[in-house]
Amino acid sequence: MNLLHRWLCSSSRWKDTVETQIIPWALEGLELGSNVLEVGPGYGMTTDVLHDWVEHLTCVEIDNTLAQRLRRRNEGRDVTVLCESATAMSLPDAAFDGAVSFTMLHHVPSMALQDQLLAEVARVLRPGGIFAGTDSCYSHVFGFLHLFDTMVVVEPSTFPDRLRAAGFEHIRVDVQPGRFRFRARKRSDAIARS
Repeated sequence: MNLLHRWLCSSSRWKDTVETQIIPWALEGLELGSNVLEVGPGYGMTTDVLHDWVEHLTCVEIDNTLAQRLRRRNEGRDVTVLCESATAMSLPDAAFDGAVSFTMLHHVPSMALQDQLLAEVARVLRPGGIFAGTDSCYSHVFGFLHLFDTMVVVEPSTFPDRLRAAGFEHIRVDVQPGRFRFRARKRSDAIARS
């Protein structure tokens, strides 16, 4: 992430947005279960909220500095932080009740890797497990924020087909100005990919 983006994602303003808008909207009416995976927590603003909602939270963060910082901040809590790519997780098949991803998919550097991430999330979810989250829609401000940064925008209208191809069903995508939320369940008959 560029410096402006790092500043914003670690700000108290972003923390407030996460607590009062993003997570309540993304998880409205959902029960994630007790063992939940968070993909790409970044600075951990979402983790700070989620750890109170679930019995055990496992975070997969690719950035070593952010993963170490998140690990230190969550000492003594039932939060596990792994530093690895969510496109090739070391986690066992069908290990989680639910998985979440908040405003990070556009940081994955290609659609092919995004699809690989979706398939990995499906692999580690139990059949019927929920996958929910949010991401941003393109705008000029969003583009400016990502100057010299990774930005592969996820198109909400085609996202259901991509989730279906990864092994999900009961898919719903809702769009608000500037963002969208998604929720889907791992197919009961889905075969885990190794």
